[in-house]
Amino acid sequence: MKITHMSLFVDDQDKALAFYTDVLGFVKKHEVPIGEDRWLTVVSPDALDGTELVLEPSSHPAVAPFREALIADGIPFTSFGVEDVEAEHARLTALGVHFTQPPTQMGPVTTAVLDDTCGNLIQIASMG
Repeated sequence: MKITHMSLFVDDQDKALAFYTDVLGFVKKHEVPIGEDRWLTVVSPDALDGTELVLEPSSHPAVAPFREALIADGIPFTSFGVEDVEAEHARLTALGVHFTQPPTQMGPVTTAVLDDTCGNLIQIASMG
């Protein structure tokens, strides 16, 4: 068994696709129309056949209270690995990304938390 997809609820699929590809650097993998929405996935450019991130519409009524609670408590929905959190923080800040937590050393891990502009807090992390 392996993880093939991970869903992330987004307010606007077009805005999310632009952020996750143009800003974070992911690559669009699939875009299949499904009614008013799309099956829309992105992958790491370093793992084109790796785990796909599904940019899932957030229209289900349970999504809003769940995301609001996470944001109110400052809890990221998910975490992405990067080689160097400090360098990625600098790169993304220069692109206008808002961070709710600057790079912070937590034992052997350094993390930072960003706002993806689509309703989620996302953590970036690196070991060492």
